[in-house]
Amino acid sequence: MSDAPTVEPSGEVSRYPRTRLPKSHKPKKAPVTDSSSSRLVSLDAYRGLIMMALAASGFGIAQLARLPESAPIWTVFDYKIWQQIGFHFTHPEWASDFQTVGVAFWDLIQPAFMFMVGVSMPYSYSRREEQGGSGLGMFFHAVCRAVILVLLGVFLQSQNTDKTNWVFVNVLSQIGLGYVFLYLCLRRKFVVQLIIFVLILGGYWGYFKTYSPAEDYDYASVSAAPAAVYEGNFASWSKNANAAHEFDVWFLNQFPRPGDRDFTHNGGGYLTLNFVPSIATMLLGLMAGQLLRTPRSWWKKTGSLILAGGVCMGLAILAGEFACPIVKRIWTPSWVLFSGAYVLWMLAAFYFLFDVLPFRWLAFPLAIVGMNSIAMYLMGQMMRPWTIRVVQTHLADTIETVANVPLFDHQWYGHIAYPTAAFLVFWLIALWLYRNRYFIRI
Repeated sequence: MSDAPTVEPSGEVSRYPRTRLPKSHKPKKAPVTDSSSSRLVSLDAYRGLIMMALAASGFGIAQLARLPESAPIWTVFDYKIWQQIGFHFTHPEWASDFQTVGVAFWDLIQPAFMFMVGVSMPYSYSRREEQGGSGLGMFFHAVCRAVILVLLGVFLQSQNTDKTNWVFVNVLSQIGLGYVFLYLCLRRKFVVQLIIFVLILGGYWGYFKTYSPAEDYDYASVSAAPAAVYEGNFASWSKNANAAHEFDVWFLNQFPRPGDRDFTHNGGGYLTLNFVPSIATMLLGLMAGQLLRTPRSWWKKTGSLILAGGVCMGLAILAGEFACPIVKRIWTPSWVLFSGAYVLWMLAAFYFLFDVLPFRWLAFPLAIVGMNSIAMYLMGQMMRPWTIRVVQTHLADTIETVANVPLFDHQWYGHIAYPTAAFLVFWLIALWLYRNRYFIRI
């Protein structure tokens, strides 16, 4: 049985046997000890989970939770419970932490995506080196990948505009902007990488600290609600009233703008320069990936990831109290540490389940999504509305008649049923791509 090598947009080499569901899989009797060249099933599954949530737009849970309490669906579902669930499928208005260590799952999607880019990089470029790739050739590949990711992100931001919308806050653009620098950190010693990590966070904190909004600053004109405005030591991290926002007002107006309108602010407060601290997030992944490639025992690797997450969380709490607020939208240094704890713990859990315990077969539904992550992401971004319309036109009435349930009624289950149906279509496409050895590569 042969394997199909693929290189994903995050840089990982994928090898899965050409089977449907591995029914004949024989569980390993002992935990797996990864060699420096073995692949991580856990990483494909981890990436698959994130891509699944993105492609399905959170399965419509946030939209369902917004239905009024008088909606008939709440005669079946518990309204209060679904408000709590819905919180985890939206971005908080500004501050990302609650009750000290709590976080919305939706806020962790992008950090997890970027973290996995770092984890996969040691595997990807090690294999390229084994295949005879030169240092210059691999550097050129990293540069090309970075440019393509940036432009692809701009393209996605321009779908509903009359001309190219030159903004760089899409996750693909953010990865691309920091990718070459991350590559240059690849072969550095752990201590050097750790120093770079600290310098990025410290330098970015200092950059924000140099800016103070004017006392009469018009926050309302830049979509900054009171909850997104800080006073005192944290004033420099208010929404659209910070150093990186001022940079965007200058930088983005160097490009032709849709509708020939000047850029004044991003409605969500997102910033181009978020890519700078995001490099630290990817660097955390790089260090984790290098750890997993070592010949250490599985329990040392798992324990190290858990411990590193604990250290990040402790530092995040301190930083969020004394240095800067924990805000995902502007990727504050404290957010790098805070989200870093969660993505490290998630990697530890996936690694233990799918690379240590004999549960690799359970990863299959997620892994085929992760193996074609760029295709799944693009389908979710570009094809979901069209796919939902197709389901609505051709299948909704028939399914509701057979099931005798108002499955696609938006006052009932529709907000969940439509995106779930769209995702099932995408998953079947991903399965077909996998079965036919088609992998979208950058």
